[in-house]
Amino acid sequence: MPCESCHSTALRCGEDSCRDTMAAQCLLLLACVLFLAPTSCSMHIQPLNIFKKSPSNTLASALKKTSQPKDCSEIPAGSPSGVYAIEPAGLHPIVVFCEMDMMDGGWTVVQRNHQDTEITWAESWRTYKYGFGDVRTDYWLGTEYIHQITKQKVYQVRFVIWDATNNVWFADYNLFSLDDESQGYRLRLGTYSGTAGDAMDSDNPRKVHNNMKFSTKDRDQDTYRRNCAYSYGGGWWYSACYSVQLNVKGAITWGSLCSGNCKGSAILIKPAADH
Repeated sequence: MPCESCHSTALRCGEDSCRDTMAAQCLLLLACVLFLAPTSCSMHIQPLNIFKKSPSNTLASALKKTSQPKDCSEIPAGSPSGVYAIEPAGLHPIVVFCEMDMMDGGWTVVQRNHQDTEITWAESWRTYKYGFGDVRTDYWLGTEYIHQITKQKVYQVRFVIWDATNNVWFADYNLFSLDDESQGYRLRLGTYSGTAGDAMDSDNPRKVHNNMKFSTKDRDQDTYRRNCAYSYGGGWWYSACYSVQLNVKGAITWGSLCSGNCKGSAILIKPAADH
């Protein structure tokens, strides 16, 4: 089975069309990634580089040391960055990219985007809920899966931004979680530190993202009189409308650091060290 089939199956596991046979499909997924990935299909990405794939490792070698980790922080120390299967509490196995080199590793990548992405990001609420894209390149893990992961422990988040000249900047928040779907997957952030600037928690209520509900083109939950997601493309925690826009094609923005001309972005989470 081609590697692409394995990953597309994983990203569809939450949809209605396969929900009744979830266990069987996910077992097939694990069999696929563990035993059937061809040796020519490399799944590892160089640390802090979202644009290149390493030819040295296969998905099977990346997975062989795992034992039902609940997130990437439970991947054994010393494991390479790459694609892994995790099984958050109460969920079926899902496929994610684990960043194992940055800041002691153990980061679960929930979003990755670059300026020349093939993804439009202008997707429906349901598509954002269960995720889309390719974990080896650009993808959104899924608001429901992010919520379920962050229910397990107290999490922190790191936003990684590549600016217009490809310099790397960071925005860290010591707390990160999403409320459940009935609460609109409202974003909860803690205290900021880093180099990119606190663009997620602006003093301007028209541009704040912390404590905002998630909006998509077909579900308007922002504070603007029109639909920010429909107007600007891409689901996000909009207010009226944004100072940060990472889920967008070709116009990635982070505050005053880069306005529509960022080269790339990634969102990484892991359990907070002091909890």
